[in-house]
Amino acid sequence: MIHPTAIIDPSVKLGADVTIGPYAVIGAEVSLGDGCWIGPHAVVQGPSKLGKNNKIFQFASVGEVPQDKKYNGEPTELIMGDGNVVRECATIHRGTVQDQGVTKIGNDNLFMANTHVAHDCVVGNSCIFGNSAAIAGHVVVEDHVIITGMSGVHQFCLLGTHSFIAHASIVTKDVPPFVMVTGGASPTAKGINVEGLKRHGFNADEIQALKNAYKIIYRQGLRITEAIEKLSALQQECAVVGCYIHFLRSSHRGIVR
Repeated sequence: MIHPTAIIDPSVKLGADVTIGPYAVIGAEVSLGDGCWIGPHAVVQGPSKLGKNNKIFQFASVGEVPQDKKYNGEPTELIMGDGNVVRECATIHRGTVQDQGVTKIGNDNLFMANTHVAHDCVVGNSCIFGNSAAIAGHVVVEDHVIITGMSGVHQFCLLGTHSFIAHASIVTKDVPPFVMVTGGASPTAKGINVEGLKRHGFNADEIQALKNAYKIIYRQGLRITEAIEKLSALQQECAVVGCYIHFLRSSHRGIVR
């Protein structure tokens, strides 16, 4: 299952049933879990730990040093979970010592061609990055987020669970959970991601409660502290509203309006 032209450092740890294609390069201090598939000409550098059944397609670069001028060769890390797909020419970089020293990727994410995950990012589970979508350093992406093609996210931003970033949007502030954002260079919130919520099993009452919460945040002219107070009352009727409260309390960059 390992092509004879592949270059594999002696320190690499390989799980069972790993496939490594022609001319792939697996660098020092890399661990590949069971069932991983590394395509031709792909590069995986370490220190990096990849879980089970990840697929790294041709010409992708995973675990390379960060694009940060402060980086000085420190042994930072990439940790990736299970079942991720990294398509052609995508790049995922390790962390820096200015943060936690690690970039973290969860499970079952899809990174389409030419996508970029910068140093010190944290990506949750079941996210989709469209072609050429990119997130800058220190970005946190919660579960089930979709970032569509050509979109970019500014460093230190937080994208809440089930949020949706529309085509070619440039996000410079935090995006609350369930919210859809669109508008190119000056994106704005455009309601909640109803279709995504239906696909993930949210019932009609929960969706209506999230719509009501959205109106509190975006339609009543409230400051964040005032919105949190009103959301706390709504949370007593529907617990899922608590995602908004936790997010607003965690936000440091302010939210997309």
